[in-house]
Amino acid sequence: MAELINSFLTEISDFVWGPPMALILLSAGLILTVRTVLIQVRGFAHGIGIATGKYDDPSHKGQLTHFQALSAALSATIGIGNIAGVAIAIYWGGPGAIFWMWVTAFFGMALKYAECTLAVKYRKIDPDGNVRGGPMYFIEHGMPKYFKPLAWMFGICTAIAAFGAGNMVQSNTMAHSIIDAFEVSAANEASVRWIIGFVTAGLVGLVIIGGIKRIGKVASYLVPVMSVVYVVSALIILVINFEQVIPAFNLIFYHAFNPTAVVGGAAGGATVWMTFTWGLRRGMFSNEAGQGSAAMAHSAAKVDEPVREGLVAMLGPFIDTIVICTMTALVIISTGIWSSGETGAVLTMNAFDQGLPIYGRWMVLVGIMLFAFSTVIAWSYYGEKGIEYIGGTAAKLPYKWVYILFTLLGARFDLQAVWAFADTANGLMAIPNLIGLIALSGVVVRMSKKYMTEREQGLHKPFKK
Repeated sequence: MAELINSFLTEISDFVWGPPMALILLSAGLILTVRTVLIQVRGFAHGIGIATGKYDDPSHKGQLTHFQALSAALSATIGIGNIAGVAIAIYWGGPGAIFWMWVTAFFGMALKYAECTLAVKYRKIDPDGNVRGGPMYFIEHGMPKYFKPLAWMFGICTAIAAFGAGNMVQSNTMAHSIIDAFEVSAANEASVRWIIGFVTAGLVGLVIIGGIKRIGKVASYLVPVMSVVYVVSALIILVINFEQVIPAFNLIFYHAFNPTAVVGGAAGGATVWMTFTWGLRRGMFSNEAGQGSAAMAHSAAKVDEPVREGLVAMLGPFIDTIVICTMTALVIISTGIWSSGETGAVLTMNAFDQGLPIYGRWMVLVGIMLFAFSTVIAWSYYGEKGIEYIGGTAAKLPYKWVYILFTLLGARFDLQAVWAFADTANGLMAIPNLIGLIALSGVVVRMSKKYMTEREQGLHKPFKK
């Protein structure tokens, strides 16, 4: 029965991530990159300045500072995708899949900029301060009324996707990693999985019942600390293996167009299409660009200029994929175990263990726990916003309890089935969001030109506290 479920979910996932999805995702990214005149390049430095808090004005409407909004969004993206996702991409597509993750991230910066700019422009703020924003709202209020079913589709898919990408993948990988690290016997594996599931679900419940302000506060501490520790550890390994770093980059670029025959997941080796699609899948899963999820977190920012929040948001794919995913990939490839036949978090743990025998394996394990936990709490907010759009505020609390339950169950399910379900849900979320981004690209262009022109005229200055 389990094999039948795995096969069914995998076939659906492969269909969703077929040529049409690749075409619409890259086309949308290219269109926005061209129409905004490389906003991800020319607005990069200004985005960093905004994220540091120079423009934070407490009088602006919203619930989070620029940094907290970015941290909340990053807490959802910097997670298992950076540890297990990169390893899975290499396992199925070879080192060349990392190149396509970079491509996804570059165009994804423009996508993230556009979706978060629109999310702030069309957000709704209730009298009690609750912010309702995201693709549902810019589709409903920015496009003709007959497009409203797309907004409903996004809300439904988001509420469902949160159970896959948001919590089940995370608790599943946590359980899988602990079992491998402590060499838990097959006889005790089921019990350990249940224990991990109960503990994780309990801790998640304590945080998410407090809402976005508590999520943003926790994320603003967790995300920077865990990211720095992980990247520094990876850099130490790369310094130790500095002679293998250039060859690792060579493998990535070479196998992007000349797929390797040594891939554990492919009989007879990978194909160009396999390498491309696995890079695309894992890239989008990692940074969520084009998916529309981060737009819900950034819509809660205290800001009066939508473009300003868009510039902060586009830093996400750069930090997540260009920096952290690349660190993971270089460690796996430079240590030479990328073709060992292992996959997921276990492959990454083995790579760090080989590079830093004293603590590498345990650092990754701790990183998995923290990364996964922060992702679970952030995605609870996304799912909550999706269900709120469909069922109103009364549906939020019951949804949170169901979300906590699925966090528990995720630790027990099969790894392949959970990832296939998450990929499918992510792809279905992206479709209405990408359609909305292309349709409203003209709005984004006009807002971008206006803001950049005013900034050149000195009208947008840092806030003086």
